[in-house]
Amino acid sequence: MNPAEKRLAIRTEDHPLDYATFEGVISEGQYGAGTVMVWDLGKYAPLDDCPPEEQLVRGKIDIMVLGEKLRGGFTMVRIDNQSTSSSRRENWLLIKHRDEHADPSWRIESPWLDRSVLTGRTLEEIKDGKSTKPGFGRHV
Repeated sequence: MNPAEKRLAIRTEDHPLDYATFEGVISEGQYGAGTVMVWDLGKYAPLDDCPPEEQLVRGKIDIMVLGEKLRGGFTMVRIDNQSTSSSRRENWLLIKHRDEHADPSWRIESPWLDRSVLTGRTLEEIKDGKSTKPGFGRHV
């Protein structure tokens, strides 16, 4: 939410929508192994008339995000892959627009941001199998 900070985003393959509500631990040796948290949830809309497929090809995507944690305009810009030529990952920069939702004091390290929007648990609590925090249990 701080326009002065740029974040790295790495493109992955498409996933089924059912994954949007999965939290838990994926076993070592399985694709995506590790602890999975639903960090944010919401909707987005394009900010220009260019279809999403064309924005992806041109390497610049402009969207309005209406999430529980992230809100407002964002731009994603594809950057040159600095890793080995055998890597097929697409690296992008996520950049917050300077709009009414921008907040220069916003810090990703804030404790309240380190919790699932679905269950209120931290990554450590999810890993340890702890139950949903009181007041959570929202269904999508």
